[in-house]
Amino acid sequence: MNAKFLMVTVVASLMFFGNAMAQEDDTDWDNLTEDQQRVLAPYIENWDTLSAERRARLAEGSRRWIEMNARERAAAKDRFDTWRNLSDEQRSAIRERYQQFQNLTPREKARIRENFRRYRDLPPDRRQQLRERFRDMSPDQRQKIRDRLRQRQQQVRPRPNDRPG
Repeated sequence: MNAKFLMVTVVASLMFFGNAMAQEDDTDWDNLTEDQQRVLAPYIENWDTLSAERRARLAEGSRRWIEMNARERAAAKDRFDTWRNLSDEQRSAIRERYQQFQNLTPREKARIRENFRRYRDLPPDRRQQLRERFRDMSPDQRQKIRDRLRQRQQQVRPRPNDRPG
């Protein structure tokens, strides 16, 4: 029973992050694989009453769950547990930031991902120093940093291929 609960919990978390929008007949219970039906078994009673969007997200989440190894499943469960422990306000803020990110240009998204990768690759003590420094700033100081970063984002730096020949 615990394994089923865990699978349902993870699948439910994945539905928040999946963006697959299958057509309604693609998410008909009979069109799911046996593995997907096994993962989604707790939903069998209500499957036809779920919205097409929710069924598509659950189907995609179950597909992703099936493809995960044990380490990836544990990490997904941890992320869901973290998500579950957030307040409604925190979840709303995360959804809003996610939507803002989705509306960025591919170039802006790539820049943010690269900055995050560089931050993630820093030694833990350096990341902690940066977090503490930011935490200790006044709201005005934080806003000035955000404004500077936005200005940098808006400046288009010509790449070597973009320069006139």
